Amino acid sequence: MKIFPIGAALLATATLTTACSPGNGNAGASTNDDVILHAWSWSFDTIAANMKDIAEAGYTYVQTSPANTCFVGEGGGKALFSQPGDSVAGKWYYYYQPTDWKIGNYLLGSRDQFAAMMDSAAKYNVKVIVDVLPNHTAVDHTAVLPDLDNAVGGHAKLFHANGFNDITDYNDRYQCTTGMMGGLPDVNTENPDFQAYYMTYVNDLLSLGVKGFRYDTAKHIGLPSDPLDSLASRNNFWDVATGREAVKGVSLAVPRDSLFIYGEVLQDRNVKEEEYAEYVNLTASAYGHALRTVLDKADFMADSLLSWHNPVAPEQLVTWVESHDTYANEHESAHLSDEQIRMGWVFLTARQNGTPLFFSRPAGSTRDNYWGNNLTGARGNDEFRHPEVVAANYFRKAMHGRPETVTANEAGTVIAVQRGEAGVALINISAAPQDFSLPSTLPSGTYTDGVNSFSFTVKGGKISGHLPPYTSAILII
Repeated sequence: MKIFPIGAALLATATLTTACSPGNGNAGASTNDDVILHAWSWSFDTIAANMKDIAEAGYTYVQTSPANTCFVGEGGGKALFSQPGDSVAGKWYYYYQPTDWKIGNYLLGSRDQFAAMMDSAAKYNVKVIVDVLPNHTAVDHTAVLPDLDNAVGGHAKLFHANGFNDITDYNDRYQCTTGMMGGLPDVNTENPDFQAYYMTYVNDLLSLGVKGFRYDTAKHIGLPSDPLDSLASRNNFWDVATGREAVKGVSLAVPRDSLFIYGEVLQDRNVKEEEYAEYVNLTASAYGHALRTVLDKADFMADSLLSWHNPVAPEQLVTWVESHDTYANEHESAHLSDEQIRMGWVFLTARQNGTPLFFSRPAGSTRDNYWGNNLTGARGNDEFRHPEVVAANYFRKAMHGRPETVTANEAGTVIAVQRGEAGVALINISAAPQDFSLPSTLPSGTYTDGVNSFSFTVKGGKISGHLPPYTSAILII
C-alpha cells in the first residue's frame, strides 16, 4: 500500500483497507503532469501574496494577465467591467490593448512589482507564464507610445497594409492573419524592426525568471504557408518568437525547450492546427466546448469526450473547462455553477494527457452576478484551492506514466478516470445523488477518499459506491 505524502489533511489520498498487492500497471505511458492556474486579472502584488497558496494547491504554473504597457481606458478606472452609473469605471480588457512593449501597466502593476512577484514564484517553486499579444495594438492606435513607433520605423510601418480592414471571413487565411479583429488594428508582425523590439520585451521577462508564454490570438499571426501581406517579405514571426531565427541581432534568450509556450488557436474551419503545433502547444477550444455540453446536460454521452476534437497530439494541448473568454466575453460558460466547473476540472486533471488550465473566477461572483466584487487586481474566488480541486492536482502528479481508462455509468452521470492499477477519480456530474457500479482496474478491496471520507468497494473487477450531487472522490493506492 502506498500513501502519497501530499502535505495537508484536506488532500485526497486513499487507504486500501483490505490486504492485497497493488499492481504497477504500465508506468511508462506518455503523460502530462503539469497544471496551470490562470490568475485572471490578479495584480502582480496579489499573485505574489498568494504564491504559497498556489504552490500548496499543486499548481505547476501560474499564468498572469498581460504585463505589457497598455491603453488607459475610462480615466484609469479599475473595475473588471463597469456599467453606466457604477461608482468605479473600467474594463478588464484594456490590458489586451498594447501601446508599448515594456513591463508594467496601470491595471496589474509596475516592472518592480512584477519582479517582486517573480521572486515569490522562485521562493515557492512555481513557474510563471505571461500572456502576450503581439498581433495588435489598442483600438485607439494613436495611443501607441513614441518608443514603439520609432523602433519600427514610424507609425505606418507598425501595421499590415490590410491591418485596418475588418475581418469578414475568419476562415480566409489572408483576412485572418492580416486584418483587423474586433476593432484592433493588425500589427505587421513580419516587420523585422517590430520583431526585434518585441523580442527585447520577451527577453526582459525571461531575465526576471518567466518560464512560459500564452500567445493571445495566435491563429491571427501568419504561418510560413499563409498568404503574405504586401508589407511583409516572409511569414517568419513564429520562427523568431520560438528561437529558430534571430532578428537584427536579437534572439530568444533561453532554449525553446526550457519554456512552456502555447497559442490561442481557436478552432474553426481552415485552421492550421498541425502547422501551429510545429512551434507551440495549442488551446483545445473545441474540447472545452464538448466538456461544457456534457456538464450542461449532466450526461457523459452528450458529446464525445474520448476524442480530443483536434488533429494535434493531446500531449500538445492546453485544456480547460472554461477560459477567460468563455466566461467574460459572451458569458458562454458563466452560467455553469462553481460545482459543475469543479467536476469538469477533476475530470480534465485526472486524464492522462492535455495540460489543464484552471480559470480563476472573480471573487464574490455568482450565477446572477458574473463580475462579483468587480475589481481588477483582486484575487479570484476560493475555488482554485477547493479541496477537490487540490486533490485532482496532486492525483495528476501521482499518476505520472499511468495510462488512462475512462468509463461512465449507463445514465452518463458518473464518470471514472482510472490510471492503470494505481488510482481512480470518480465524478458525479449530476444534481442528484448517484449509486453506481463501474468496471475497475484497482485491486479488490475497500477504499476511502481523503476529502469527504467516502468509502468504495472493488470486487470482481467492479468499483461500487455512492456519490452526492456534484461531488468527486479520488483514490490512490
